[in-house]
Amino acid sequence: MSAAPGIREVFARFRPFLRPERGGLLVAAVLLVISALADTAGIWMFMLITDDALATGRLAEFWAPGLSWLAIAAVGAAASFGGSYFSARAAERFLVRLRAHVFAHLQRLSPDFFARSKLGDLVSRLSGDVEAVERLVASGMVETVTAMFSVVLYAGAALYLRWDLALLSFALAPVFWLVARSFANRIRSASRDERAGNGELSTVVEEGLGHIELVQAANQQPRKSAELHAASMRWFRAKITEARLSALYPPLVTMVETGCVLLVIGVGVWEISAQRISIGGLMAFAAYIGYLYPPLQDLGRITMAVTAARAGSERLIELMDAQPAVADAPSGVSLPPRRPAGRAIEFDRVGFGYPGAGRAALRDFRLHVRPGEFVLVTGPSGAGKSTLARLLLRFYDPGAGRVLLDGVELPRLPLHEVRDQIAYVPQEADVLHGTVADNIAFAAPGASRADVVAAAQEADADEFVRALPDGYDTVLGERGALLSGGQRRRIAIARAVLRRAPVLVLDEPTNGLDQESKRNVLAPLRRLARTRTTLLISHDPDLAELADRIVRLRGQGTNAAGNAPVQQEPTASAAGPDDTSTVRLRPPWPAGLTDPLHARHR
Repeated sequence: MSAAPGIREVFARFRPFLRPERGGLLVAAVLLVISALADTAGIWMFMLITDDALATGRLAEFWAPGLSWLAIAAVGAAASFGGSYFSARAAERFLVRLRAHVFAHLQRLSPDFFARSKLGDLVSRLSGDVEAVERLVASGMVETVTAMFSVVLYAGAALYLRWDLALLSFALAPVFWLVARSFANRIRSASRDERAGNGELSTVVEEGLGHIELVQAANQQPRKSAELHAASMRWFRAKITEARLSALYPPLVTMVETGCVLLVIGVGVWEISAQRISIGGLMAFAAYIGYLYPPLQDLGRITMAVTAARAGSERLIELMDAQPAVADAPSGVSLPPRRPAGRAIEFDRVGFGYPGAGRAALRDFRLHVRPGEFVLVTGPSGAGKSTLARLLLRFYDPGAGRVLLDGVELPRLPLHEVRDQIAYVPQEADVLHGTVADNIAFAAPGASRADVVAAAQEADADEFVRALPDGYDTVLGERGALLSGGQRRRIAIARAVLRRAPVLVLDEPTNGLDQESKRNVLAPLRRLARTRTTLLISHDPDLAELADRIVRLRGQGTNAAGNAPVQQEPTASAAGPDDTSTVRLRPPWPAGLTDPLHARHR
């Protein structure tokens, strides 16, 4: 493992996210320095009161420095509150900005990255590591400047006074207890809201990354980023409320302490006039020493925070430096107008191997699917069937050959346009935490309730959805735990119906279903494929009746990634008769026309 980055490297890497908050951090530092100056001046006023009023017993000498001290304390309290608030506000805005950037970057990475990564670790990096970096780069910088300035002030003043002043001690515990109690419930409530907001934030992150293939295939990265931003802002507001209360408590205590000290001194003047007590400069010195300890402790905590921030920044930089397997097209190439029957798909001598795998998943693979054609791709596990879907959706680009859509190579098209053309039903039917209606409309967020219901009816899902406790407004549990496997598949099919894309890709749509559930899924699949080019990946022989053509892939042994090299027969525009065979169930029908089997399905 490489060494943790140095402080300069950390600041250089994360400075762009801090740049918009420089003004707020500068204001916070200036206000906190003013607060320290006010504390120093307040102690000096205390010394003047001690020497000119308490030591001499002249009451008239008390009022001017006393009122000055009170005014200085008010300024210091306001500066302390403002400095703490602006520092916290800038720090939390930095957190929101950095977390959003890292999350958006993660959504662009390929599925193999998430296969290699632990989701909990990614969530930890987006929470604890981001906060550790903020502790150093944002609020830690303000705290360091303020603490060092305070140490210089208090130490210099104590040395200047020397050891010939007197110490006045007083007990204000009851007053502090009353103030603390009045704040305790509010701070506890704000902390509870902050923890709840943090939990919601983690849920959005885990859901977005846990269903990354669905999010990418549906081009919903901006939507998930918007959900993250909304959750972040709710957490941000709770955190700011907590910070406001925490920032208000110390200056309020200072005001109470100052008032009580003035009261004690006022009483002391009368005691001195009666010659019952004496007073000296040690009291002011002791005050400076008492004020010196907290910033020294802060500097010690900041030193420990630097170590945590360096480790956290290393983990974040590792994420930010990870590169996606595919890049968006820089050119402005677009697809030709959509045909009524769908779009043509072509795999032209495609070769591909998964990153880190020992053998190729596909080799010299050729297949042409005409607009409106329904092709079933079957074969043993590891033969490369699901790889075809991943290449078509541009989760990866082939290492050799080309994948084309209506004659246009996919890398020449913008990613969002490629994925807008494809309705994808993965092997694991993704169900998100939310209502049934939200799940169906996930890939078409602008859809009306009528559109959602129509899609559910076409997917034969309307009947069981209406039987749920709240119908379409029923909130489904994590990964659709409230639904059966067949019901989850029909929800996924309804989502594909609503997407209305010209190409349909189905990956093992009946896998693990019993015969009754399978029948419930087959009927909507027939309807869904009527006006779409369909690529069906399955082991299920019962799906053969749906297909215009069957392409059987014969693997030559699996590699570390569980895939096998594949070739094709001349009948499927390929070579290698021992590895692939093609069965044509009926004559090729011209694009745009309906064959008898599709007519029968109607």
